[in-house]
Amino acid sequence: MRNTVALALSLIACNGGGDSDTSADTGPQPVCTTPTTVPCEDDIFADLSLHDDKVATDADVVTTTDGADFVTTVDADGGGYNVAANNPWVYVKFTATGAQRVDIDDQTALESMDWDIAARRFGLRLNGGVSGPSCVGAAVFPEATYESITEVPVGVEYVREAFYSDSCAYIPDSFGLNSPQVVLSPWWSYESCVKTTGHPALLQLADGHVIKFVVEEYYGTGQAECNSGGAPDTDTSGHFTWRWAYVD
Repeated sequence: MRNTVALALSLIACNGGGDSDTSADTGPQPVCTTPTTVPCEDDIFADLSLHDDKVATDADVVTTTDGADFVTTVDADGGGYNVAANNPWVYVKFTATGAQRVDIDDQTALESMDWDIAARRFGLRLNGGVSGPSCVGAAVFPEATYESITEVPVGVEYVREAFYSDSCAYIPDSFGLNSPQVVLSPWWSYESCVKTTGHPALLQLADGHVIKFVVEEYYGTGQAECNSGGAPDTDTSGHFTWRWAYVD
């Protein structure tokens, strides 16, 4: 069962829930300010093929703007499918001026709050729960569209990474690829290629700000062909395009 937070579309249409007195509004309050100890550290190193001596400094993370949205491309190919496990994850931080790569190794990332999301191949994991020492969480909306989310719905609950049990038993995804069951796993489906579902998510960052987020492309070329049952350019796999914007 995919780890999905599915809220009714009626919540998205709701306009209430804010503080009625906005004159003194200073923005959201931080969710957390100090790092916590990541559980199952030895296990995550083995299961996710983490590295303590490599940094993905050659992985381009480029952000442009499209109207009110940021569009970020991320080179998360890991050197190719067959060697990705030998290479580190790419760590990214969302800021008011765009998404930025954070140049840290996998070991340091388990102790750092200075990143929000990490990518390698089709894997996307957040900095929280069993994945990192921060408190980034997500709510996924399988029945919504990115455009339909214009504010934070009343009653939304953010889920942090939990791909280990309390006893550190590994919880893989439902595709049989042995990747972790991450919160954002609904962004993709797999048949003969990695299809983008278009399911948007809200990500709550450690500073309390919330962004809406959707994966538009996994392939640098041919995502539309993959989604319609054709063949993408597999040589460009792992080249993400993310669309996102602050909503709170």
